[in-house]
Amino acid sequence: MFWNAEDGYYVMGAGGYIALAVLVILALILIGVFRGKKKDTKSKFSVKTVTFAGASIALAFVLSFVKLYHLPWGGSVTLLSMFFVVFVGYLYGPGVGFSAAFVYSILQFIQGGGGSYMLSPLQVMCDYFLAFTALGVSGFFKGKKNGLIIGYIIAVICRGAFHALGGYLFWMDYMPEDFFAPAVYPILYNFAYLIPEMILTVIVIILPPVRKAIERVRNMADQM
Repeated sequence: MFWNAEDGYYVMGAGGYIALAVLVILALILIGVFRGKKKDTKSKFSVKTVTFAGASIALAFVLSFVKLYHLPWGGSVTLLSMFFVVFVGYLYGPGVGFSAAFVYSILQFIQGGGGSYMLSPLQVMCDYFLAFTALGVSGFFKGKKNGLIIGYIIAVICRGAFHALGGYLFWMDYMPEDFFAPAVYPILYNFAYLIPEMILTVIVIILPPVRKAIERVRNMADQM
């Protein structure tokens, strides 16, 4: 069984975890497919591309455990973890960006214990798979002027939109009774930690030494 119902909630069964492993493998294959469709030789699938994307996602995953601040309602500001997911899309475009972000969504699902407590499969889609995969939207800004910053901001907003959608559909009953703005609770809850991390990341990105480092990495990626 993929999902087992227990007391009105869902718990992921063994089949669900096997399916997750298969999805990770498919996502990696998709990276190769999207890269292989490019006519330019430099854009063809390479082990280096997958290695670089994998290293970025691994770094993002590690940094997601580094909580700079935990909000009283819930949610944490992490140490620039989303940047490294967005960076993959910015370097390689939407195909690789979405594939890598999808792999990251699976890691977040496992880290967040999504398989042990879920209200419904659709809630899991909104809170994990759709929300974190949305970070791959940065790929549409590859090669654009200020594409990394613009792509990052839009990617974070897209992630927050899916979290908020899941909040309206599934989490309103869990809202604190004394919350001052019930109508916008899911929006405030999610963007209260996403926006501070977004601002912090943008500030770091525009620092001259960081900009030079990003440019060097981008040049390296173009040669892969």
